[in-house]
Amino acid sequence: MSVSRHISNDGKDLTLSIRGKFDFSMVNDFRRAYSSLGEETQHVYVDLRETEYLDSSALGMLLNMRKAICDHVNAIHIINCRPEVKSILDISRFDKLFVID
Repeated sequence: MSVSRHISNDGKDLTLSIRGKFDFSMVNDFRRAYSSLGEETQHVYVDLRETEYLDSSALGMLLNMRKAICDHVNAIHIINCRPEVKSILDISRFDKLFVID
């Protein structure tokens, strides 16, 4: 399990990639990954391509991130969800708070 961070060359896009199980064990790493956004960052992408599972604490971490950065970014996208992960996001109505691609 890990969180990796990639910032686009122009600094406008931040991509956080989650590998493995997205659960409470990642809380500190996840928070650190988005905590130092530059003022030029406009979009945040949470890439769940390699996420096998997420639990309620992961949903809480996403909500906390949104609360912390929503005044600074234009949109937060959750991308590349596996069907089972997308189902959890759909049931939780996260499509009302995030752009889910």
